[in-house]
Order: sequence, then C-alpha cells, then structure tokens
Amino acid sequence: MLRVHLLGRLAYSKTTPQQVALKDAVRREHPGDDFLIFVEHEPVITLGRGWKGGNLLMPIERYEEMGFEVHRVTRGGDVTYHGPGQLVAYPVFDLTRHGKDIHRFLHDLEETAIRVLASYGIEGGRKPGLTGAWAGDAKVCAIGVAVSGWVSYHGLAFNVDPDLRHFSLIVPCGITDYPVASLAGLLGHAPPMDEVRDRFVKAFCEVFSFDEVSVRDDSDEKRLSCLDEEGHLVL
Repeated sequence: MLRVHLLGRLAYSKTTPQQVALKDAVRREHPGDDFLIFVEHEPVITLGRGWKGGNLLMPIERYEEMGFEVHRVTRGGDVTYHGPGQLVAYPVFDLTRHGKDIHRFLHDLEETAIRVLASYGIEGGRKPGLTGAWAGDAKVCAIGVAVSGWVSYHGLAFNVDPDLRHFSLIVPCGITDYPVASLAGLLGHAPPMDEVRDRFVKAFCEVFSFDEVSVRDDSDEKRLSCLDEEGHLVL
C-alpha cells in the first residue's frame, strides 16, 4: 500500500522535521508501508550536498530580507528554489523492498514526472548526466533525494505554476545552459493543483507497482497523522 499524506501549503522549516521523523520511524519500525508526502512550500532556497557557493547570486542575508527561507539540506544536488505553484513530493521508502538500487529509484521518479507530462500531451524526457524531467531543453521537474539506512527522504519538485522569476535569483541545480519551465507555461494555462497531484499519484502507482492507495488530508493539522507526538508510527 502507498500511504499518501497531504500537508497543504507549509514552510519548509516546518515540513523537514516531520519528514525526518517519519524516515527515522520507518527505519526503526519497518511498517511494511511506503509513504508519499505532498506539500506546497512557502518561498525557500535549499542548498544540497553538492552546493557550490557561486550558484547563489546574492548573500544569504539578502534572500532572507526578500522573504525567502534559506536552508542547507542533506539531499543530493546543488541549489534550488521551492515555492507556491510547485508540487513537491517526498517519498519515504524502505528501499530494501524496492531493489536497494538508488539509481533505479531516481530513474523511476523521473519516469513518474515524464508520465505526468504525457498525460497533458507534453513529450517529456531525460538529459544524460542531468537528473530530472525535461520538456525539450527546459527542466520541469527537479529531483534530489537522500537515503539513510536504505530509507529515502527528500524527493522532487514539479513546476505546475510557480513564479519562474524566482529561479533567476539563483543558478538552479547549478545548470547554466538550460532554462526552467512550468506546466502552465507549456500548456498556456495552469491546471488545478489537485488535478496534477491526482495524475502524479496515478503515474507513481503505475511506475512503482502499487495496487492500493490510502490518502490522508493533514493540511488542517499541518502535521503527519501517521506520527504521534513522540514520532512513533500510528497506522
């Protein structure tokens, strides 16, 4: 079973502790279920393990003055932006049950995003040596994961209708040769976020071979209903 949790719109700083607590609970308790967290973040810039200083175009203090959170994080990759209009998905998986193959895991996340694009009549693809999902030469979905004790966390960000101007404040993923695109820009209109999320779940289940899905809307509580106050799984 895939257990989907919807957190609504939430600051990155509030989501990360919940995600890490869930990852730790999966490592401790091996529940036999996989989790997929959906969230829209308030404007934030994250610096991955491969971050190079020159890919921030201003001092960190300047970003914070402009209203962006800035965080160093444990995912792979360089610097990226998250914000409203972006579908962020965090799969928390015990990869010992998914082939223990991180490259395959990344490939399957890319395939999910490519299938979402295809559902809107857009031909998506990959670029050799560059993680993510692309439409032509434009990147639509960025991927950056971390794995601890074979449990995955962090994930991907699919551009539905974010403010693309914010990407110009950084060198996104350290890539200077290709632009960033959104589903809204490719279609000429912005599809509803709920619709995109539903198509994402459908594609995700096809790629990862899930037969059953449970969906919990945790957006009112702004916390994962599968965790109690002490960080133990409650299924």
